[in-house]
Amino acid sequence: MKSETAILRLTALAHASRLAVFRLLVRRGPEGLCAGDIGTKLKIAPATLSFHLKELTHAGLLRARQDGRFVHYSADFKAMNELVAYLTENCCGGEPCGITSAAAAATLEQ
Repeated sequence: MKSETAILRLTALAHASRLAVFRLLVRRGPEGLCAGDIGTKLKIAPATLSFHLKELTHAGLLRARQDGRFVHYSADFKAMNELVAYLTENCCGGEPCGITSAAAAATLEQ
């Protein structure tokens, strides 16, 4: 992954509403949700939600599919995994670092 792509994706996630949208869609899995349901669940106004969905889609983090008059959005898991891999590719100088999910979560809570 090019650093410009990583920056674009991280910038898209660097907003509370967009991060909430992305996390919601990750929890929903490949099925995703239609835009109206996303707005209802997160209490985001339609015009504002449309802007955030556009930003996340432009960054390559969401996929949109038309279903009649509804647009369903889902997280692009390949893009998400590529970003995580890019961020961690040089972790601990290539040596196993021994950080577990539980240890990482505990560190983040501090």
